[in-house]
Amino acid sequence: MRSIWRTLDRDLARDIALVCLADGLVGLSFGAITVGSGLPVWLPMLLSVAVFAGAAQFMFVGLVASGGNPVAAVVAGLLINARHVPFGFAVADALGSSWAKRLLGTHLMIDETVAFALAQRERERRKAAYWACGIGLFVMWNVGVVVGALVGTVVGDTGALGLDAAFPAVLLALVLPALRDADTRRAVLVGVAVALASSPFVPAGLPVLFGLVGVVAAWRRGQSGEAGEAEPSEAAQSVRADSGREDAC
Repeated sequence: MRSIWRTLDRDLARDIALVCLADGLVGLSFGAITVGSGLPVWLPMLLSVAVFAGAAQFMFVGLVASGGNPVAAVVAGLLINARHVPFGFAVADALGSSWAKRLLGTHLMIDETVAFALAQRERERRKAAYWACGIGLFVMWNVGVVVGALVGTVVGDTGALGLDAAFPAVLLALVLPALRDADTRRAVLVGVAVALASSPFVPAGLPVLFGLVGVVAAWRRGQSGEAGEAEPSEAAQSVRADSGREDAC
Protein backbone atom coordinates (compact mmCIF):
# COMPACT_ATOMS: atom_id res chain seq x y z
CA MET A 1 0.00 0.00 0.00
CA ARG A 2 2.95 2.34 0.66
CA SER A 3 4.03 1.98 -2.96
CA ILE A 4 0.65 3.39 -4.02
CA TRP A 5 1.14 6.58 -2.00
CA ARG A 6 4.72 6.95 -3.28
CA THR A 7 3.50 6.73 -6.88
CA LEU A 8 1.26 9.77 -6.54
CA ASP A 9 2.75 13.13 -7.47
CA ARG A 10 1.83 16.35 -5.70
CA ASP A 11 -0.69 17.58 -8.31
CA LEU A 12 -2.54 14.28 -8.48
CA ALA A 13 -2.63 13.98 -4.68
CA ARG A 14 -3.98 17.56 -4.43
CA ASP A 15 -6.75 16.86 -6.94
CA ILE A 16 -7.77 13.69 -5.14
CA ALA A 17 -7.78 15.51 -1.79
CA LEU A 18 -10.05 18.25 -3.13
CA VAL A 19 -12.52 15.71 -4.51
CA CYS A 20 -12.50 13.84 -1.19
CA LEU A 21 -13.21 17.07 0.70
CA ALA A 22 -16.14 17.94 -1.57
CA ASP A 23 -17.48 14.39 -1.24
CA GLY A 24 -17.31 14.67 2.54
CA LEU A 25 -19.48 17.79 2.43
CA VAL A 26 -22.06 16.00 0.29
CA GLY A 27 -21.98 13.10 2.76
CA LEU A 28 -22.65 15.55 5.58
CA SER A 29 -25.78 16.80 3.84
CA PHE A 30 -26.86 13.21 3.13
CA GLY A 31 -26.62 12.23 6.79
CA ALA A 32 -28.39 15.38 8.00
CA ILE A 33 -31.27 15.12 5.55
CA THR A 34 -31.77 11.41 6.14
CA VAL A 35 -32.14 11.84 9.90
CA GLY A 36 -34.06 15.11 9.48
CA SER A 37 -36.58 13.25 7.29
CA GLY A 38 -37.50 11.05 10.23
CA LEU A 39 -35.40 8.01 9.34
CA PRO A 40 -33.24 6.33 12.03
CA VAL A 41 -29.69 7.53 12.69
CA TRP A 42 -28.15 4.16 11.83
CA LEU A 43 -29.66 4.03 8.33
CA PRO A 44 -27.39 6.55 6.53
CA MET A 45 -24.35 5.06 8.28
CA LEU A 46 -25.26 1.51 7.25
CA LEU A 47 -25.96 2.58 3.67
CA SER A 48 -22.66 4.44 3.45
CA VAL A 49 -20.62 1.44 4.59
CA ALA A 50 -22.53 -1.34 2.83
CA VAL A 51 -23.54 0.44 -0.40
CA PHE A 52 -21.11 3.37 -0.76
CA ALA A 53 -22.79 4.83 -3.83
CA GLY A 54 -23.95 8.42 -3.43
CA ALA A 55 -26.52 8.51 -6.21
CA ALA A 56 -28.10 5.21 -5.14
CA GLN A 57 -28.13 6.29 -1.49
CA PHE A 58 -29.79 9.62 -2.27
CA MET A 59 -32.32 7.85 -4.48
CA PHE A 60 -33.13 5.20 -1.86
CA VAL A 61 -33.54 7.63 1.04
CA GLY A 62 -35.46 10.15 -1.06
CA LEU A 63 -38.01 7.54 -2.15
CA VAL A 64 -38.39 5.96 1.29
CA ALA A 65 -38.68 9.34 3.03
CA SER A 66 -41.45 10.36 0.64
CA GLY A 67 -43.42 7.21 1.47
CA GLY A 68 -42.25 5.07 -1.41
CA ASN A 69 -41.93 1.30 -1.41
CA PRO A 70 -38.48 0.20 -0.16
CA VAL A 71 -38.38 -2.52 -2.83
CA ALA A 72 -38.90 0.06 -5.56
CA ALA A 73 -36.17 2.18 -3.96
CA VAL A 74 -33.75 -0.77 -4.01
CA VAL A 75 -34.55 -1.52 -7.65
CA ALA A 76 -34.04 2.12 -8.59
CA GLY A 77 -30.67 2.14 -6.80
CA LEU A 78 -29.57 -1.04 -8.57
CA LEU A 79 -30.51 0.40 -11.95
CA ILE A 80 -28.53 3.57 -11.22
CA ASN A 81 -25.48 1.46 -10.36
CA ALA A 82 -25.77 -0.67 -13.50
CA ARG A 83 -23.11 1.61 -15.02
CA HIS A 84 -20.58 -0.10 -12.76
CA VAL A 85 -20.59 -3.14 -15.05
CA PRO A 86 -18.66 -1.40 -17.88
CA PHE A 87 -16.65 0.46 -15.22
CA GLY A 88 -15.36 -2.90 -13.99
CA PHE A 89 -14.00 -3.82 -17.40
CA ALA A 90 -12.41 -0.40 -17.84
CA VAL A 91 -10.40 -0.44 -14.59
CA ALA A 92 -9.92 -4.19 -14.11
CA ASP A 93 -6.12 -3.88 -14.17
CA ALA A 94 -6.19 -1.44 -11.23
CA LEU A 95 -8.08 -3.73 -8.87
CA GLY A 96 -5.29 -6.22 -8.21
CA SER A 97 -4.90 -9.94 -8.74
CA SER A 98 -6.19 -11.53 -5.50
CA TRP A 99 -9.88 -12.05 -4.80
CA ALA A 100 -9.68 -9.98 -1.61
CA LYS A 101 -8.26 -6.95 -3.45
CA ARG A 102 -10.75 -7.31 -6.26
CA LEU A 103 -13.66 -7.51 -3.84
CA LEU A 104 -12.50 -4.44 -1.90
CA GLY A 105 -11.61 -2.58 -5.09
CA THR A 106 -15.04 -3.27 -6.56
CA HIS A 107 -16.67 -1.86 -3.42
CA LEU A 108 -14.65 1.36 -3.88
CA MET A 109 -15.68 1.65 -7.54
CA ILE A 110 -17.55 4.93 -8.02
CA ASP A 111 -17.50 7.62 -10.69
CA GLU A 112 -14.62 9.57 -9.16
CA THR A 113 -12.28 6.60 -8.68
CA VAL A 114 -12.88 5.41 -12.23
CA ALA A 115 -12.37 8.91 -13.65
CA PHE A 116 -9.04 9.38 -11.84
CA ALA A 117 -7.84 5.92 -12.86
CA LEU A 118 -8.71 6.30 -16.54
CA ALA A 119 -6.98 9.69 -16.66
CA GLN A 120 -3.60 8.00 -15.99
CA ARG A 121 -1.62 6.40 -18.81
CA GLU A 122 0.79 4.18 -16.87
CA ARG A 123 -0.64 1.13 -15.11
CA GLU A 124 1.07 1.89 -11.79
CA ARG A 125 -0.24 5.46 -11.72
CA ARG A 126 -3.70 4.22 -12.69
CA LYS A 127 -3.65 1.73 -9.83
CA ALA A 128 -2.32 4.31 -7.36
CA ALA A 129 -4.92 6.91 -8.36
CA TYR A 130 -7.76 4.40 -8.12
CA TRP A 131 -6.90 3.13 -4.64
CA ALA A 132 -5.88 6.49 -3.19
CA CYS A 133 -9.07 8.11 -4.41
CA GLY A 134 -11.25 5.17 -3.38
CA ILE A 135 -9.86 4.94 0.16
CA GLY A 136 -9.92 8.71 0.62
CA LEU A 137 -13.50 9.01 -0.60
CA PHE A 138 -14.69 6.10 1.54
CA VAL A 139 -13.22 7.65 4.68
CA MET A 140 -14.37 11.21 3.97
CA TRP A 141 -17.86 10.18 2.88
CA ASN A 142 -18.49 8.08 5.98
CA VAL A 143 -17.06 10.72 8.32
CA GLY A 144 -19.30 13.31 6.66
CA VAL A 145 -22.35 11.06 6.96
CA VAL A 146 -21.73 10.44 10.68
CA VAL A 147 -21.32 14.16 11.37
CA GLY A 148 -24.37 15.00 9.27
CA ALA A 149 -26.50 12.38 11.02
CA LEU A 150 -25.55 13.81 14.41
CA VAL A 151 -26.38 17.31 13.13
CA GLY A 152 -29.72 16.01 11.88
CA THR A 153 -30.63 14.84 15.37
CA VAL A 154 -29.98 18.34 16.73
CA VAL A 155 -31.62 20.37 13.94
CA GLY A 156 -35.32 19.67 14.08
CA ASP A 157 -36.18 21.05 10.64
CA THR A 158 -33.47 20.58 8.03
CA GLY A 159 -35.77 22.29 5.54
CA ALA A 160 -35.21 25.54 7.43
CA LEU A 161 -31.55 25.35 6.40
CA GLY A 162 -32.43 24.55 2.81
CA LEU A 163 -31.05 21.03 3.14
CA ASP A 164 -34.31 19.56 1.85
CA ALA A 165 -33.30 20.78 -1.60
CA ALA A 166 -30.12 18.69 -1.55
CA PHE A 167 -31.81 15.51 -2.82
CA PRO A 168 -33.06 16.95 -6.12
CA ALA A 169 -30.00 19.21 -6.42
CA VAL A 170 -27.53 16.32 -6.12
CA LEU A 171 -29.48 14.12 -8.50
CA LEU A 172 -29.72 16.97 -11.00
CA ALA A 173 -25.98 17.61 -10.71
CA LEU A 174 -25.34 13.94 -11.47
CA VAL A 175 -27.52 14.06 -14.57
CA LEU A 176 -26.45 17.39 -16.07
CA PRO A 177 -23.01 16.35 -17.43
CA ALA A 178 -24.61 13.50 -19.39
CA LEU A 179 -27.16 15.80 -21.08
CA ARG A 180 -24.62 16.85 -23.70
CA ASP A 181 -25.53 13.69 -25.59
CA ALA A 182 -28.71 13.96 -27.69
CA ASP A 183 -29.87 10.40 -26.96
CA THR A 184 -29.41 10.96 -23.23
CA ARG A 185 -31.41 14.20 -23.37
CA ARG A 186 -34.19 12.38 -25.20
CA ALA A 187 -34.24 9.58 -22.63
CA VAL A 188 -34.34 12.06 -19.74
CA LEU A 189 -37.17 14.11 -21.26
CA VAL A 190 -39.29 11.05 -21.98
CA GLY A 191 -38.60 9.64 -18.53
CA VAL A 192 -39.47 12.90 -16.77
CA ALA A 193 -42.71 13.24 -18.76
CA VAL A 194 -43.79 9.68 -17.91
CA ALA A 195 -42.85 10.05 -14.23
CA LEU A 196 -44.73 13.34 -13.85
CA ALA A 197 -47.79 12.00 -15.67
CA SER A 198 -47.98 8.87 -13.50
CA SER A 199 -47.15 10.42 -10.12
CA PRO A 200 -50.76 11.46 -9.25
CA PHE A 201 -52.06 7.92 -9.82
CA VAL A 202 -49.46 5.53 -8.37
CA PRO A 203 -47.69 5.18 -4.99
CA ALA A 204 -44.49 7.13 -4.36
CA GLY A 205 -41.42 5.46 -5.81
CA LEU A 206 -43.14 3.86 -8.80
CA PRO A 207 -43.02 6.97 -11.06
CA VAL A 208 -39.22 6.77 -10.97
CA LEU A 209 -39.34 3.21 -12.25
CA PHE A 210 -41.93 4.11 -14.89
CA GLY A 211 -39.61 6.87 -16.05
CA LEU A 212 -37.14 4.22 -17.21
CA VAL A 213 -39.19 3.85 -20.39
CA GLY A 214 -37.18 6.85 -21.56
CA VAL A 215 -34.13 4.58 -21.76
CA VAL A 216 -36.11 2.10 -23.86
CA ALA A 217 -37.33 4.87 -26.16
CA ALA A 218 -33.81 6.19 -26.69
CA TRP A 219 -32.46 2.68 -27.28
CA ARG A 220 -35.15 1.85 -29.87
CA ARG A 221 -34.49 5.12 -31.68
CA GLY A 222 -30.77 4.39 -31.70
CA GLN A 223 -31.38 0.93 -33.11
CA SER A 224 -33.63 2.29 -35.87
CA GLY A 225 -31.05 4.96 -36.64
CA GLU A 226 -28.33 2.34 -37.05
CA ALA A 227 -30.59 0.31 -39.30
CA GLY A 228 -31.35 3.40 -41.36
CA GLU A 229 -27.67 4.08 -41.77
CA ALA A 230 -26.99 0.49 -42.78
CA GLU A 231 -29.52 0.50 -45.64
CA PRO A 232 -27.98 3.38 -47.63
CA SER A 233 -24.55 1.83 -47.21
CA GLU A 234 -25.81 -1.44 -48.73
CA ALA A 235 -27.43 0.47 -51.58
CA ALA A 236 -24.24 2.39 -52.13
CA GLN A 237 -22.29 -0.86 -52.30
CA SER A 238 -24.73 -2.18 -54.90
CA VAL A 239 -24.34 0.97 -57.01
CA ARG A 240 -20.57 0.74 -56.81
CA ALA A 241 -20.69 -2.91 -57.81
CA ASP A 242 -22.88 -2.13 -60.86
CA SER A 243 -20.63 0.71 -61.92
CA GLY A 244 -17.63 -1.57 -61.55
CA ARG A 245 -19.20 -4.14 -63.85
CA GLU A 246 -19.99 -1.49 -66.42
CA ASP A 247 -16.39 -0.26 -66.36
CA ALA A 248 -15.17 -3.82 -66.83
CA CYS A 249 -17.38 -4.19 -69.87
